[in-house]
Amino acid sequence: MPLARLIPCLDVAYGRVVKGVSFVGLRDVGDPVELAAFYSAGGADELVLLDIAATPDDTETMTSVVVHVAEVLDIPFTVGGGVRSVADAMRIIESGADRVSLNSAALANPALVTAIASRYGSQAVVVAIDAGGGVVHTHGGRVATTTKVIPWAIEAAERGAGEILLTSIFHDGQRKGFDLELTGAVRAAIAIPVIASGGAGSAQHVAEALAITDAALVASIVHENPAGLPGLRRELESLGVQLRPVKERV
Repeated sequence: MPLARLIPCLDVAYGRVVKGVSFVGLRDVGDPVELAAFYSAGGADELVLLDIAATPDDTETMTSVVVHVAEVLDIPFTVGGGVRSVADAMRIIESGADRVSLNSAALANPALVTAIASRYGSQAVVVAIDAGGGVVHTHGGRVATTTKVIPWAIEAAERGAGEILLTSIFHDGQRKGFDLELTGAVRAAIAIPVIASGGAGSAQHVAEALAITDAALVASIVHENPAGLPGLRRELESLGVQLRPVKERV
């Protein structure tokens, strides 16, 4: 398995980074461009920016934010939220993002995964799965579907996704640890990488996730102290996690 990746996640709404608990109670935690630059300098392997207002509000993804973030980063970054078509993906990638993340639109139209992968390659397509109670949720975690998580992850991989971003809604923002059972089950079911998301509260939690999957998303524990990212990397390494050396990130 490749070296583990530590990926700060910036949930963006109306041009600001926000953070909540289980997708609700959002609070402002900063400017996305400033935080992106700070995390890049602090040792992030990649970044994920999710426009959590785009799908619920039926608006376009934050293209101007993407352009400015691309100007300050020297690491790959993924952008999601409101990606509903190949044209949306093109707009985001041509604005500077390395990958697009599909969620609600992919579930509604699975062929979209294949269409974007055919144009830009599987490495440019991440399928985000917001999971709760064993089923997939859409529209920023607000709407539960009848689609089971593991079968959908398998289908997404077969349709051309290069990676799965798996978020446990009930663990999100709780800082009590990742849903290791679900993460492990999804990772065992597919051949493509899985990013664990939702629940990181300590280096130990992150290490536990990275023992069973390829990458871990962190939000609350770094947003509260962005300067602590290098320290988190050191703690993980002391726990035996083999992270990608900072000089080899790009």
